[in-house]
Amino acid sequence: MDYSQLVALRQQHPAWRLLRADNAPLIISFLEQTFVAPNQRSLDQPSLASKLDDTLYALQQNLGENRYPRTASAYLDEWADNDNGWLRKYYPGDSDEAHYELTAATEKAIEWLASLGKRQFVGTESRLLAIFDLLRQVVEGSESDPQARIAELEKRKAGLDAEIARIKAGQLELMDETRVRERFLEVSASARSLLADFREVEQNFRDLDRGVRERIATWEGGKGELLGNIFGERDAIGDSDQGRSFRAFWEFLMSPSRQEELSSLLRKAFELAPVQSLAPDRRLLRMHYDWLEAGEAAQRTVARLSEQLRRYLDDQAWLENKRIMHLLRGIESQALGLRAQPPGTDLAALEETRVDLNLPLDRPLYSPPLKPRIDAQILLEGQAQSDADALFNQIHIDRTRLLANLRRVLRQQPRISLGELLQRHPLEQGLAELVAWLELASADQRSAFDERQTQLISWLDAEGRQRRASIPLIVFSQ
Repeated sequence: MDYSQLVALRQQHPAWRLLRADNAPLIISFLEQTFVAPNQRSLDQPSLASKLDDTLYALQQNLGENRYPRTASAYLDEWADNDNGWLRKYYPGDSDEAHYELTAATEKAIEWLASLGKRQFVGTESRLLAIFDLLRQVVEGSESDPQARIAELEKRKAGLDAEIARIKAGQLELMDETRVRERFLEVSASARSLLADFREVEQNFRDLDRGVRERIATWEGGKGELLGNIFGERDAIGDSDQGRSFRAFWEFLMSPSRQEELSSLLRKAFELAPVQSLAPDRRLLRMHYDWLEAGEAAQRTVARLSEQLRRYLDDQAWLENKRIMHLLRGIESQALGLRAQPPGTDLAALEETRVDLNLPLDRPLYSPPLKPRIDAQILLEGQAQSDADALFNQIHIDRTRLLANLRRVLRQQPRISLGELLQRHPLEQGLAELVAWLELASADQRSAFDERQTQLISWLDAEGRQRRASIPLIVFSQ
């Protein structure tokens, strides 16, 4: 870090401005007790203002009434101002009340101030072992030689076998109380640091969301180019080291078996006497649930980004439709005006409204005309040999009734197959009604045919006999 960079950070970074503020002790102590200590993600304005009122009243009783003369709402607005950026003020979609949440920069400042306090003891062994373990994971995870990896696993296996043999022989080595306390304090510090990292990840997604909103508000080009740039930035964040690490952490934490294992380990650790001597915070027992809540907040920010993109597309489609309707209304208005005052006869006219194509190869070859040869004979009146009543006993299929049955079913569900529909409304006119259903399905653009699957349709004919027909799978949709 050079001099100019530090000057810029001192002037622009919210964490540095917080440390320089005149009311820094009030701001930091109140925000730490309200948000960080109980792991409170956000609070509505009345609740937060009530807590601040109680804090101001207690301080005024000790320091004098003129020490903090402003109201709690005024202090909250000042802390959430863009010039400070210590709190984020926003309105959730399901509430009319303003909500506040801690910014990542403020939590960094609080975490740094907490590190200045005197610790119970400085644990070095656990950190050294963590360094060795991480380096071992890096080297072993990057080893491409199968024989080398097998040799390392065999070595580890031999060490485990030797340890098992010592335990069976009665040589059980236990960790002393100092090491237990040291490692537990390291776990506690890492758990709280991880919550601060979640706020920074959420802030990065929120910055992306804000950039998308600003770009949409000032964009004048096409939708395709804008969406390409936005999705490119989102994919870049998701494919970055931070995005991949967050995704891997989230998938690991969402595993029910991992959650149960972590809960069991925390309960056993809190039952140890060296850990109880530290008087640990009982909230650490549910730290993985705090991680889940913080991760869900980051996921909701990504969901808001997707919702903003969808709303942008809907708004653009509405504007385009409004422009089309405006043009149509203009054409109609001009047509009505011309009807009241028709134009004169001096209008431009087109001789032909279409192009006539005359292709020589499309002309058919010459064929001589057919001259029929008619033999003169006397036509005699014949006699009918069959019953002509069949010509007058035709079956009429009421397609209006069929379509009414289909629409009634589609009001209750988005799609249905023809076989399921005929189970609810069986065929009343046999094969002729089934053919009518096939014609309706072929004429309906929302219906689909699947030749690879079939359905068996059955009905009773006029004589009471069971008839069956195998047809392709037909699905009607709303």
